[in-house]
Amino acid sequence: MAPLLIAGQANFPLAAAIARRLNVGLVSRTIGRFPDGELQVELEDPVRGEDVYVIQPTGPPVDPWVFELLFLADACRRAGAAYVTAVMPYFGYARQDRRATGREPVGARLVADLLAAGGIQRVVAVDLHVASLEGFFAVPLEHLTAVPAMVEHLRGRLASASVIVAPDLGAAKLAERYARALQLPFAIVHKRRLTGEHVRVSGIAGDVRGLAPVIVDDMISTGGTIEAAVAALLAAGCRPEFRVAATHGLLVGAAGERLARAGVTAITVTDSLQSPSVDGVALEVVSLAPLLAEAIDRLHRRRSLNDLIKHE
Repeated sequence: MAPLLIAGQANFPLAAAIARRLNVGLVSRTIGRFPDGELQVELEDPVRGEDVYVIQPTGPPVDPWVFELLFLADACRRAGAAYVTAVMPYFGYARQDRRATGREPVGARLVADLLAAGGIQRVVAVDLHVASLEGFFAVPLEHLTAVPAMVEHLRGRLASASVIVAPDLGAAKLAERYARALQLPFAIVHKRRLTGEHVRVSGIAGDVRGLAPVIVDDMISTGGTIEAAVAALLAAGCRPEFRVAATHGLLVGAAGERLARAGVTAITVTDSLQSPSVDGVALEVVSLAPLLAEAIDRLHRRRSLNDLIKHE
């Protein structure tokens, strides 16, 4: 029997693309609100005894999508599903993985606990902000990577003399993977975050003079980190040809305009989230449907995911 797929409302086009690749339909469900604003979820097809995959990234607006995922999973559990997997191409709250001042919550751990409490028995995620998040989950986490798909898209689109750049130390291993796959040099920007939108750069490790930078990260949110990296790279003598590649394109607020003003001409992201339109920058979208469909098929057939998994 085939796996059953349920789409949340956070990224229905991606869920539909996965279903097409697996040649299955999506379970019918109703998602609405009561007059007082409470969430209402109901499954319209039976799921008893089935292997169910609920597809729901938790990007902006994060809280409603997390709650919707929990309700869908609980509905499946109470309807007798044999196994419930949450397919979360983007995992919200991943950046809240530790306490900086000692007086804030560890949001990532709290969400991981809520997923388990909601009846989810396994989580599939793509390019988490930090791999150490796996330790927060009481259920198995399958941590996939979009880097091979992103590399394949970038190959042949880059300037002949390019350099892969990590905009901060946290993206250093990711940049090294891109550089190795594309056979390019890489550099690391050293930054210090001042606020949620503003950072300060203290230096660059690696030679970028005369090279066209390809700035890679796991996500683009406000664009502040990229903007600061661009300024530092220009000061270091790079070519004024900037491309950005990130798995998750949150692009909140005026991020697109901000990057365009900074001199970025092309942004490559995946469809882990429904990417907003951006002005002044070419937005290229790589689909995660092949990766996620393959992962779901292998999990359903109890086959290895080793070559799809992110290895640090």
